[in-house]
Amino acid sequence: MLEYQAPRQDLEFLLFDVFKVQDVWADMPQFADLSDDLVRAVLEEGGKLAGQVMAPLNQSGDQQGCQWQDGEVRTPQGFKEAFTELAGGGWLGLSGNPDYAGQGMPKLLGCLLEEMFWAANSSLYLYGTLTVGAAICIEAHASEAQKALYLPRLYSGEWTGAMALTEAHAGSDLGIMRCKAEPADDGSYAITGTKIFITSGEHDMTENIVHLVLARLADAPAGSRGISLFIVPKFIPDESGNPEARNSFASGSIEHKMGINGSATSVMNYDGAVGFLLGEENQGLAGMFTMMNYERLSVGLQGLGAGELAYQQAARYAAERLQGRSATGPQNPDGPADALLVHGDVRRMLLTVRALTEAGRAFSMFVGMQLDLAKYKADPAAQALSELLTPVAKAFLTDRGFECAVLAQQVFGGHGFVREWGVEQIVRDARIAQIYEGTNGIQAMDLINRKVLRDGGSTLHALVKNIRAESVPHGLREGLIAALDRLEAVTVELVSRSRQDADLPGSAATDYLDLVGYTLYAWLWARMAETAPEDQFGDAKRRCAEFYFVRILPRTLALEQTVMAHSSSVMAMDESAF
Repeated sequence: MLEYQAPRQDLEFLLFDVFKVQDVWADMPQFADLSDDLVRAVLEEGGKLAGQVMAPLNQSGDQQGCQWQDGEVRTPQGFKEAFTELAGGGWLGLSGNPDYAGQGMPKLLGCLLEEMFWAANSSLYLYGTLTVGAAICIEAHASEAQKALYLPRLYSGEWTGAMALTEAHAGSDLGIMRCKAEPADDGSYAITGTKIFITSGEHDMTENIVHLVLARLADAPAGSRGISLFIVPKFIPDESGNPEARNSFASGSIEHKMGINGSATSVMNYDGAVGFLLGEENQGLAGMFTMMNYERLSVGLQGLGAGELAYQQAARYAAERLQGRSATGPQNPDGPADALLVHGDVRRMLLTVRALTEAGRAFSMFVGMQLDLAKYKADPAAQALSELLTPVAKAFLTDRGFECAVLAQQVFGGHGFVREWGVEQIVRDARIAQIYEGTNGIQAMDLINRKVLRDGGSTLHALVKNIRAESVPHGLREGLIAALDRLEAVTVELVSRSRQDADLPGSAATDYLDLVGYTLYAWLWARMAETAPEDQFGDAKRRCAEFYFVRILPRTLALEQTVMAHSSSVMAMDESAF
């Protein structure tokens, strides 16, 4: 069975030693009463929920899957009860606005809890993260009456949320969607059309499901400028907020997927469904991106959680599985063989997973901190930095999470390919995180076109300047400075050459995002090594940092070459030859 234990020692090390959160929060009146003891208590209780309630349902939920019949969806056994406990503990509203029943905690702390929940049971937590995303979107764009109606019920988990964007002919190209909205005399709108791949669009866990649906008015401008956003609840609330009339939409089917089988993914048919405008007409894309930006970081944390879950299974297996003998002589002379951990290649795989996962955790926390600074301190630099790093968080964390899951599976050998141990499920579940909420290729294009090229790389250069000013352990300084030099030089050259080579950004985007990710991971490993205590935990940190610099950071040397290669290597082949 898949087992999960929250890595609390590492979480607390990052919070209190690496990022010194109390110094950060001291300048934010909202968090003046957030003591170290309270933070530790939150982590402890969240870890218990993840490890003792959510994780035991992970494999069974995958095996049972969701069942569709006549438009109704039944979730796996135990999911409803576990979700009720997740919601009842206030975990969905952890970082939500206290004016609407949220807990008002920092986003930085929320990142840690999300990682736990994703790692414990990604299928189950999907129902939660879509709910939080819907709440964030409503808070940012809705009327006061809409906020008062929907937010407390979403943050409490009494109702859940869903995001309805994709249509069969229009995936990421939302400008060609066909779902239509027609104004009604009472101020509502009739929503008609079909959406596909709708996570949590239909299920049996809550009394109401609030869909945020993109649709087009008849007189709307063409393309993405003519999209509006609507609140379309499964049951239309009465004046008191109680679900009343069943709305005219239903699940036409559910998808049979590679992974996350405990999460219901529906085809949704809207047949003149009653919808309520969210924000202004023809401004729906901006509203939806509010939700998507939250979800992109959250999905990044899904990838991070997959890596942590995979590491825990593989490390435990490698310590217990007896196979072969050490190259330096038997380490378990009284046994038939040595543990897998004596073998260099097994250690290489485990250390790669650990190095990428622990750096990813630090990176996610850094992004969460920028979001807090932007929101609570109105810091423009933090806002720019959070926008720059959001696509990196989504793509790099999920790519590395899948890499880690596959490496962990490899540690198991043949046992990793069969269902009994559960590690093959981690691989299957992790794969979707690279695809939904905007594929990682789209994230890479967002980074290079909308973030780096748009400001000439100034936000990135400012971050690098700040990193250079930090103290770095002597043994890692040379490698980090070289990596920073490489990233800056590539960025300058990329901005310059993109003016003459229009295809260069697209052909180089993914490699450039990876270059950014690996370089920032090196910085964070240097910071962790500098801060680590003089004990067994700290020694392991320094050893892992050394491994990262010697074995993983050199990937940036190849990426430098591929980013700078002329686009003709990608674009020259005639379309007919594919």
